[in-house]
Amino acid sequence: MESYLLRDIVLIFSLAVMVLWVCNRLGIPSIVGFLVTGLISGPHGLHLIQGGVEVEMLAEIGIMLLLFTIGLEFSLKKLWETKLYFLYGGTLQVLMTTVICFVLARVGGRSIGESILLGLLLSMSSTAIVLKSLEAFGQTDSPQGRLSLGILIFQDMVAIPIMILLPLFGKDHQSLDIKTVASLFGAIAVTAVVFVGAMKVVPFMLYHSARTRSRELFLFSVLTICATVAWMAAYMGLSLAIGAFMAGLIIAESEYRHQAIGNILPLQDIFASLFFVSIGMLLDLEFVMVQPGTIILLALGIIAIKAVVVALTAMFLKMPLRIMILGGVFLSQVGEFAFVLASAGLAQGFWDDDDYQLFLSVSLLTMMVSPSLMTYANQIANQILRLPFSSKLKSGMVLGDELDKTEHENHIVIIGFGIAGQNLARAAKESGLRYVALELNPDTVKMEKRRGIPIHFGDASHDTVLHHVNVKQAKAVAIMINDSQAAHRIVAAVRKINPEAYLIVRTRHMKEVHQMYRLGASDVISDEFGTSVEMFVRVLNQCEVPQDKIADVVAGLRSEGYSLLRL
Repeated sequence: MESYLLRDIVLIFSLAVMVLWVCNRLGIPSIVGFLVTGLISGPHGLHLIQGGVEVEMLAEIGIMLLLFTIGLEFSLKKLWETKLYFLYGGTLQVLMTTVICFVLARVGGRSIGESILLGLLLSMSSTAIVLKSLEAFGQTDSPQGRLSLGILIFQDMVAIPIMILLPLFGKDHQSLDIKTVASLFGAIAVTAVVFVGAMKVVPFMLYHSARTRSRELFLFSVLTICATVAWMAAYMGLSLAIGAFMAGLIIAESEYRHQAIGNILPLQDIFASLFFVSIGMLLDLEFVMVQPGTIILLALGIIAIKAVVVALTAMFLKMPLRIMILGGVFLSQVGEFAFVLASAGLAQGFWDDDDYQLFLSVSLLTMMVSPSLMTYANQIANQILRLPFSSKLKSGMVLGDELDKTEHENHIVIIGFGIAGQNLARAAKESGLRYVALELNPDTVKMEKRRGIPIHFGDASHDTVLHHVNVKQAKAVAIMINDSQAAHRIVAAVRKINPEAYLIVRTRHMKEVHQMYRLGASDVISDEFGTSVEMFVRVLNQCEVPQDKIADVVAGLRSEGYSLLRL
């Protein structure tokens, strides 16, 4: 007997290989390729996949596994680290987007319930797209990365009460009370299971699985936890996806989190790919061809509204204009949770199939455009920064009192106060050298100021900020940030003000070194090269190679490696 599901999977994967190859040749992000694969292969495309039930099952499994991996990488510690962006940024972004979209929907003739749901749906951004892009650009720990991460975490968490309270906005008000109360009790029950499981059951189960040193047993224990919590959530009236997300949270709070991530991570790309392919399958191409203009205009309007709202949120947090723009671009698409909520809204009778297809078409278009927008985010920011905005808005700096210029001459300017910047500051202090630091994490600035560290909040790529820390009289400038595009701008700005200062820059990859030298850096230290040298030294030590021989080899490697990149 022919296995139709296996046949469909083979067709999907084979088509995905061809589509991804074309996308790679054209420089199109892989996420777009997966969406296109779904469009072509689905019931509304070439009809390669005939079964509607199978499509729905693939979509449900895909998003369940995707959100499980998202929950797995989430932790309360990470939430605390991004508390400023999570509490204030997330709340502001969701509220402002919801209110604006609610008003526009009401003007367009939608009911109150529809308008509220639509506003909440459009406030969601894609965790999968944004995190994947931030990791690819090496900007996860950058200011725009921390801002995006904090807001995304808030969106993911707020989706759970939205799902529970969804019946309150429905059309059938006679039976809503009982259903809503049941859902609330169900949510409380599942939440209680999550906390009990996080403290007692899961650590016990994973401990005994890990003791066996069987990778298969541990992996199946993790997947069993995921399936069990997801099933319990669905049984209590929630969705499988939210249950899977909560299952990820349970394991994330255990000491076996990293082992679980290590086992699941090889499958994560498949999970994410399956989700995007399945979402592409749900789109009706005939519907899209009937009104392409409307879909494009609505998609552009949503992107613009979300980008402006995130920029205003960042401005409230006193972020510089460049971070406001980058954050707005990164979070301008509609996210995965929106599809979950939209499906629930369809089941509750909020809209008909045409309305659902319109939402799906517009949302998918924002997701397809988003990776390209993020690729060119820095160029977009550079163009906007040319407009005549105030220096304070561009720099984001709270200047306060002027620095004592006599105390800040022949000093060191440290740009970026992460681990590397803190170590340099500690070394300078112990050596009796004067220094001043610049940082774009407001929590770090606040904490370090309390400790008496001479640190200021501001974007070092702007002349106003550099003049404030008296870069013109600085003996050395150390750029210790993770954002390579921002580092390029800072190097150029510093060199314009002080051509003589010793300017040392940290980069992530060797390919960035030559560009830094060309812009005027005195020295460039690559994390990639430094790590390889350190590992090389330790291997030679273990092989009992004489220290003088190791020193000669390392000196030769450093000289050859960096001198070649100066050419």
